[in-house]
Amino acid sequence: FRKKLYYSLEDLQVDVDFWVHKYNTDRPHSGKYCYGKTPFQTFLDAKYIAFEKNTHLLINNHKEVHNESSLSDTGSSALVSVC
Repeated sequence: FRKKLYYSLEDLQVDVDFWVHKYNTDRPHSGKYCYGKTPFQTFLDAKYIAFEKNTHLLINNHKEVHNESSLSDTGSSALVSVC
């Protein structure tokens, strides 16, 4: 049930920002492997994993682009079939 009426989006945004901050930093995360940490702490603890994964993807994408440009430099062509 609504407890407050908002007369502008700015007023609503202030309360939403406050709620999101409180939700992510004050309450324990309910995930099975979060062990009572807040969502923000869980994010910080796992950030390095995402960084490593994304770095790995960037390196692989760079290699693929480099290989494709090598093919086009030699005048060879490759046919790729997509299902």
